[in-house]
Amino acid sequence: MTVPNFRLLHVPGAGLDGIDMASLPAGCHVCNVFEHEIPIAEFVLAAMLNWEIRLDALRASFATDTWSDTYRARVPHGEVHGKTLGLIGFGRIGRTIAQRARAFGMRILAVDQFAGNADGLADAVLPPDRLPEALTQADFLVIACPLTEQTQGLIGAAELAAMKPTGVLVNVSRAPIVDEAALYDALSRQAIGGAVLDVWYGYPAGAEDRVPPARFRFEDLPNAVCTPHSSAWTTQLPERRYAFIARNIDRLAAGEPLLNVVRTPSPEPSPGLQEMSLP
Repeated sequence: MTVPNFRLLHVPGAGLDGIDMASLPAGCHVCNVFEHEIPIAEFVLAAMLNWEIRLDALRASFATDTWSDTYRARVPHGEVHGKTLGLIGFGRIGRTIAQRARAFGMRILAVDQFAGNADGLADAVLPPDRLPEALTQADFLVIACPLTEQTQGLIGAAELAAMKPTGVLVNVSRAPIVDEAALYDALSRQAIGGAVLDVWYGYPAGAEDRVPPARFRFEDLPNAVCTPHSSAWTTQLPERRYAFIARNIDRLAAGEPLLNVVRTPSPEPSPGLQEMSLP
């Protein structure tokens, strides 16, 4: 198959792990787009709040016929205030989560190789070799880094064992960053408090494809909250993303610098305006 000589490949999301950069024309810009950090941050805060407050359980316990006994026997729930949030990754998503968590009075530790300035959003930004410090202190450990050769399997059996026995892992990035078997084992043994999992190890490739999300039935575990990769999928997201792509296409046509460039062309791109956006 001959690849058309287009000038811009615009990814409608942030992840680049599904793109074969070597197959693209030499003169092609590659740009990505974010805008998902807002709903993902809201999802993470909702997950942490729900973990502490247990709103569904409180609602299920309420009934007119048993009200008096329920009131007298009510059990205190937790707070996120004062809890430590460990962020693996301190890019757009991590910082947006931190901004909202800070408003709830959480202590924030971030682990990131490139983020040098916390801008007041984190109590500390640690290099990757200090990951164990975040693991041992985090009440909630949020995976918000990209999937790369360096991060695949980053959280394995040893890292899970280093977490607090009450610690909760929240993965809104890519599932393979966390070792699948090690996570299931830790949850099954209740070696950690639990997990909120929105990303998975298997995805359907087409309309008729049927694949399991993982080798293990995480949803059967009482301490696992499983959702269908929906943390970013809001009614407002597509409009923001495609408006950004449209503005970048206008920039390309006008010869202006592009935004969110992840690969620049080399050598000079051939003339003619063409663009390609992944669905």
